[in-house]
Formats: sequence, C-alpha cells, structure tokens
Amino acid sequence: MTLVFDHIAVSAETLAEGVEAVEAWLGVALAGGGQHGHMATHNRLLGLGDIYLEVIAADPAQVRPAWPRWFDLDHFAGRPRLTNWIVACDDLAAEVAASPAGVGVVTQLQRGDYRWEMAVPADGKLPYGGAFPALIHWHGTLHPARALPESGCRLRRMEIAHPQGAALAAHLAGRFGDSRVVIAEGPLGFRAEIDTPHGLRVIG
Repeated sequence: MTLVFDHIAVSAETLAEGVEAVEAWLGVALAGGGQHGHMATHNRLLGLGDIYLEVIAADPAQVRPAWPRWFDLDHFAGRPRLTNWIVACDDLAAEVAASPAGVGVVTQLQRGDYRWEMAVPADGKLPYGGAFPALIHWHGTLHPARALPESGCRLRRMEIAHPQGAALAAHLAGRFGDSRVVIAEGPLGFRAEIDTPHGLRVIG
C-alpha cells in the first residue's frame, strides 16, 4: 500500500463554531493548530493516536487568497461537519498521476515548524464531490499526531459514502488499506465513530 491514513477534517464557517461543535460531540478539548498563510485558513487539532482530527475554517484575519481555498472552504455553509479525509504518501507526484483527474497540483506548504506538500485542486474541489482523499507528503519527521497531547480518543470506523462508491474504491484499490475506513455506495456523506473517554460518539 502506498497511501496511509493521515487525518480527517471537520469544516466550519468559523473556527470557533467548529471547535465548540467537536468539543461538544466528543467531550474533550482540542489543542494545537495555527494559521495557513497560503490558504488563509486556520485550524485546531485533536489527537486520535496514529491519526488526528482537524477543525478548519477560513481565517478572517488573513487576506483572502487569489486562488480557491482547499476543501472547497470558499463555498462551505451550514453546521460544522466532517467533510474530508487525508492520506499520506512518500511519492506525491506518483500518487497524483495514479488518481482521478482534478485531484490537485503539488503545492509546498508550511505552518510553524511543519513542512509538507499537498495536492491542492485548482478549483478547491476534490474528485467525487470531496469523497476522494486529499493527498499529502510530510517533510522530515515532524507530524501533528505525534505532537498532540493524549486525548483518550480513537477512530473506530469511518464511512465514506458516494453514489459511485464502487468506482471510488477502485481508484484506491491496491494503494490504500485501513480496516477503519469503509467506502460505500449511497448519498454523499461522511460518518465517523470515535471511541472517547465518555464512550462511543458519532460525528458526521
């Protein structure tokens, strides 16, 4: 397998709304995070063991970029919700070539000491209406999941539904395999079951 589960993203109209919602859903406090200058977004994080959860929103304190923000945040509206999943790889260019058209252009990014490159769609919209994972490659050994405090939370199961779920799964066959992730056919949507210190909680 060339793709490894990295993190999940909850989008929100404002970061404060997203943080409040996730903390209420899971009963734990978020930590870390910061600003993304290239995309004029900001985030807060929650460690889930080997992966992490990210709450992300447009940052009103930064100048809106001349290009679309990632995760289609320029068009996000409504309640905070799970909108994306992100997988890591060693050879980002090769994974872009093996992915559906429109998965993105390799873009160099940073936040504080973190350095990474990511495939960012030119229009901000990932394939399959956002159900296809965003592709990331981290530089060096720094990774948010290893720096975040222990939350007592772990992802048990994540379901990604799409009307063309079989085709989506076929694009990832032989490249990604994680027993926690299930790709199903149905209306577009995400659902994550997370074990917390307060029991099993579900976000979507």
